[in-house]
Order: sequence, then C-alpha cells, then structure tokens
Amino acid sequence: MKVYGHPMSTCVRKVLCTLAEKGVEAEFVLVDITKGEQKSPEFLARQPFGVVPALEDDGFQLYESRAIIRYLDAKLPGTSLVPADLKDRALMEQWISVEHSYFSPPAMKAILEIFFSPMRGTQPNQATIDEGKAGAAKALDVLDRGLAGKEYLAGTFSLAEITYLPYFQYLFDTGLGDIVKERSNVAAWWGRISERPSWQKAIGKAR
Repeated sequence: MKVYGHPMSTCVRKVLCTLAEKGVEAEFVLVDITKGEQKSPEFLARQPFGVVPALEDDGFQLYESRAIIRYLDAKLPGTSLVPADLKDRALMEQWISVEHSYFSPPAMKAILEIFFSPMRGTQPNQATIDEGKAGAAKALDVLDRGLAGKEYLAGTFSLAEITYLPYFQYLFDTGLGDIVKERSNVAAWWGRISERPSWQKAIGKAR
C-alpha cells in the first residue's frame, strides 16, 4: 500500500492519522507540492485534479481523502472508526459534511492568506482573514452546541474527528486558534483529539 502526498497537506494528514489509528504503516511517496509535482503527468494519471493525496493498494487506485479514509477503515484491521449504531453513524456523516461544506472552506481561506502572503512578499489581507474566521466561527458555534455533554461527535472517536483535525491544527499554527479557545465544548474536544498518538504521529511526518 502506498500513499502519495506531502506531509504538510491537510488531506494527506487525514490519511496518515487514519493509518496510525489502525496501526498500519504504508509506504509514503513524497509528491513535492512546493515544486508543483502534483501537476506532473505522472501524478495526474493517479489524481486527475492535481491535488494530494492518492492511494495505491495492490493495483487499486483511489483519490479524495474522505473516500480514502473510509476505504482504509473498512479494509484494515483494528478498531472501527465508523460507529456501529445507525444513528451514531448518521451523525458521523452529518459532521463530516459540516466540515466539508461549512467549516474547512472559510477556515482555509484565512489560513492560506496567512500562510502564503510571505511567499508573495505581501502582508496578509486582514479583510480576507476576518471573512474566513467569521465563516469558520459560525460553523464552530454549531459544533460547540453539538458537543454539549459529549466527548466525541458520534459517540466514540470516529472518522468525523479525523476530518477536522488538520484544519484545527493549522488554525493554531497560524495564530487563529482563538476561535477554538472561545468555545468551551470545542476547545475541550480539540484537547482530547489532538493528544491522540495517531494525530501526533501524523503531524510528526512534517516536523
């Protein structure tokens, strides 16, 4: 099994965290996105949209991180990261959809503005950052209510948590973690999930 990607990628980190939760090592093939290797003909044959990650498993090829982590959880041994209970499983899918549709797009808007401005030789555009933070905060308000009285989004630690982890990490890494700290249920949840050995291993690939 091979994972093609870059260790700084949010989506690659989801895959690395899932593998670590399952206790499985895969061969990591570096795709240097800082050099544009994700747009090379060779990689485009694996991922036609030119982004990371991509997975190869005994000739089977798969892309899109949320599809990959579902595949890995279903295939690999170890504790399932999908709840057995139907309602909990539905909640997991709901929160993954919330991340995908309402949280990560505005969060990444702010994160990328801070991250890439120095590379462009410019100061970060505060209006862009504020707009991204506001959108992410609105989703976090919903998340905070959903976590009231709960340790995890869907009963137990699941793929839902894994989809949020990389974006929260970058909020803190770029100095935007206040929108997490201001919401007590979300802050406590982040404290629990960010300390998991699987996540520490996933980000250790980039440190």
